[in-house]
Amino acid sequence: MSARRVVVTGGCGFVGSHLVERLVARGDEVTVFDGAPYPADMDDDVRGQARHVRGDIRDADALAGAIRPGTDAVYHLAAVVGVDQYLARPLDVIDVNFTGTRNVLEAAARAGAKVVAASTSEVYGKNPVVPWSEDGDRVLGPTTADRWTYSTSKALAEHMTFAFARQHGLEATVVRYFNVYGARQRPAYIVSRTVHRVLNGLAPVVYDQGLQTRCFTHVSDCVEGTVLAAEKPSAVGGVFNIGSMDETTVGEAVRLVAELAGSDRAVIEVDTKDRLGPAYEDLLRRVPDNSRARNELGWTCGTSLRDGLADTIAWARAHPWWLALPDNGAL
Repeated sequence: MSARRVVVTGGCGFVGSHLVERLVARGDEVTVFDGAPYPADMDDDVRGQARHVRGDIRDADALAGAIRPGTDAVYHLAAVVGVDQYLARPLDVIDVNFTGTRNVLEAAARAGAKVVAASTSEVYGKNPVVPWSEDGDRVLGPTTADRWTYSTSKALAEHMTFAFARQHGLEATVVRYFNVYGARQRPAYIVSRTVHRVLNGLAPVVYDQGLQTRCFTHVSDCVEGTVLAAEKPSAVGGVFNIGSMDETTVGEAVRLVAELAGSDRAVIEVDTKDRLGPAYEDLLRRVPDNSRARNELGWTCGTSLRDGLADTIAWARAHPWWLALPDNGAL
């Protein structure tokens, strides 16, 4: 495939930075649009080859300086995400994920670029019928619970993406990520926070007995699915679950991290109802049906949880700057 001109919004973030590395490595001309700096461990060659435009996706003029005519594809990954974020900054979550996405879509439409928009398993809410297919129902809690601002804002961003496609002829695809983990993820999620705590000599934390199930997806598999969604002409107009179907309880995942990291600290159990009250609602099961991605994109989730966790722990041990970050857990 010949080199393409691409833009990655949120390209300094967790998934975005891995995607940028992948695109630069294959020879694409990459522009990163992000208000943050590159990760500390980003390769100097990648830094030198990718053009970095600093800005906020809520700033349409700044975006125009990155998504210019001649751009082939825009990977839209910029978002405000994380339990700690939607509990502390619910308005920012809505504003960035919704208003910012509209700005990205308008800029892409003017430039004639294809868009791959990153969404989330959160859009399904608490639908009890698993595994979730892409056209499954959304089942949400009350609007008074900040828990649902992220889910709703990302679902509206999906609606807007497909509305642009229908009304303005924009070529667009949506990918929904399921519990992605790996190197560089800030310590605010199940895997990253547990790795961060145990390598810092602290006890791992489990919420609500750890009986909830998740399907953990290594960042390398996530990036592969995202790239395939941009390359396959048949993917235009579609939405794809990008996630493992290997269902694991949160408690099991936490214990596996501790085992692989050699930690013998007793787990701290936390009751979210006591700590957070009605602002937070957890999901008992989160399982994708990834058959559409397998059949239409040729994508497979090839990294086992044990191998992915071992890789993540090894990376964390080698990067003290990450271990020195604050614990960003919601509790």
